[in-house]
Amino acid sequence: MHTYRFYKDEGGWFIDLPQYLEQGGSKGDLAMVQGADTMLDRIAGAERAVDLDLGLSPFEGADELELLRACDPVIGGGDYVLKTFEGKEVNQEMWLCSVTEYVFSYLPERIYLRRAK
Repeated sequence: MHTYRFYKDEGGWFIDLPQYLEQGGSKGDLAMVQGADTMLDRIAGAERAVDLDLGLSPFEGADELELLRACDPVIGGGDYVLKTFEGKEVNQEMWLCSVTEYVFSYLPERIYLRRAK
C-alpha cells in the first residue's frame, strides 16, 4: 500500500507523481478525467487536495475499484467501477489511464483504496 496525493488545479484533478514528470511524462497524462474527477470531487468535498492509500491487496477500511474492461492499447488504461466508498453506495464508473500501469507496473483487476489517515 502507498499513499498518493490528488490535487485540483486549473479546473481539474491530477495525481501528484513528480517522478513520472522527471522521467519525461507530461502533466496532462496525470489528469483524472472521465469519472475519476467526479469520484475525487465526491471524496474531497470542498477540499482541493486529498490523500488516498492505494494497494493491490485488501487492507483495513479499504474499498475496491474493480476493472470492468481494459481499453484498446492505443488508448491505454481501463474502465473501473467503485461500488462503495466509506460505507456509502456510489457505483461510480471511471476510466483510469495508462499512468495506472506506471503506478502498479500493470493494469490490476482490483485496486483497493481508502482516505489516508
